[in-house]
Amino acid sequence: MQGQREKAQNVVIVGGGFGGLYTALALAQRKNHPPVLLIEPNDRFLFLPLLYELLSGELRGWEIAPRYDSLLAGRGLAWLQDRVERIDAERHQLHTSSGRTLAYGRLVIATGAESNTFAVPGADRHSLGFRSLVDVERLQRLVATLKSQRRPLQRIAVVGAGPTGVELACKLADMAEGSAVIELIEQGPQLLPQARAFNREQAALALRRRDVRLRLRTQVEAVEAEAISLRCHFDGQSTAHSETLAIRAVVWTAGLRFRAPRIDPAPACDSLGRLLCGADLRLQDHSDLFVAGDLAAPVDGVGTAGEAPITATPATAQVAFQQASVLATNLIRSLRGEPLEPFQWKDLGEMMSLGVGEASLTAAGVTLAGPAAYQLRRLAYLARLPGRPHQLKVAAGWLADWRP
Repeated sequence: MQGQREKAQNVVIVGGGFGGLYTALALAQRKNHPPVLLIEPNDRFLFLPLLYELLSGELRGWEIAPRYDSLLAGRGLAWLQDRVERIDAERHQLHTSSGRTLAYGRLVIATGAESNTFAVPGADRHSLGFRSLVDVERLQRLVATLKSQRRPLQRIAVVGAGPTGVELACKLADMAEGSAVIELIEQGPQLLPQARAFNREQAALALRRRDVRLRLRTQVEAVEAEAISLRCHFDGQSTAHSETLAIRAVVWTAGLRFRAPRIDPAPACDSLGRLLCGADLRLQDHSDLFVAGDLAAPVDGVGTAGEAPITATPATAQVAFQQASVLATNLIRSLRGEPLEPFQWKDLGEMMSLGVGEASLTAAGVTLAGPAAYQLRRLAYLARLPGRPHQLKVAAGWLADWRP
């Protein structure tokens, strides 16, 4: 009986990205927190906002990709390197790819997002992504090859002029040092449609200074091993023409898709596949399941997927940072049978990397661009790295590298 009671009071977190890991760390700071198990198949956490600096060599791998066993050591948190395949909400059990069956009292689903190529022919097979250490290594090898060959009209196509595409295009242009043309391809009429006006203007300037070719109103029709087929509309005209470019690589940053593990009974989702949850981050119609990070689609009020208005929260690390504290509180309150808190997202500003040693930011009424913004962005993210011990280790490394 004692073992059953203990199982009913434990918390299992599925996914070790921003939503999952930071919720686990927030729970570890609470006195007498329940037993916590983090399930994540990768051995390293990846701080995605600084992935561009890892690509360009401005930061080192250990700084933005610490090991989970190091981050969780001494915190009273357990980590299982496995992947959850199915969640049985009625039996309070989950099943992993290695064949384990685990019981939970409260479950957090935080499996994040992955690249979405929108079924464009050849895109899955011939495109590179930019969401993993493997992706970084592939791009570094590619740029090194292009610089060593110096052939005319070598091209890298970056698909999607959102934040990831713009930041990546600027870094690649600086790294290539004129050895390749960077083509930034966007289906819509402008780059960074959701960004602040100041950051959008600074991004446009940064792209022009680096001779990045921005192609707006341009749709990707197909991707091949050494070519990309485009359909281009000029100035919103109804007529369009097709064009095929020879390329050395395509990097796809144009969209995200959301896939939770199979959940029985199936929960409500929005049109993107995100899980519908209440303001308290509890999954609709599943009182013991919570959702965090990119996968969470909070709704106002109660209703079906077609009736409830979705509260717009971007799929960013900033949202997951803020959710973690509220979610940790609600998990403990839920286990105690107490009322839960609503999550309210606060927009703290926007920062963008715009090439080696440069950035742009808008926050608290302040706008800044260039090397000073780059340093402020690094310091802001230093304070967001997971766990005080890792923050201090990285800060010490930066101080050791500093030259007046």
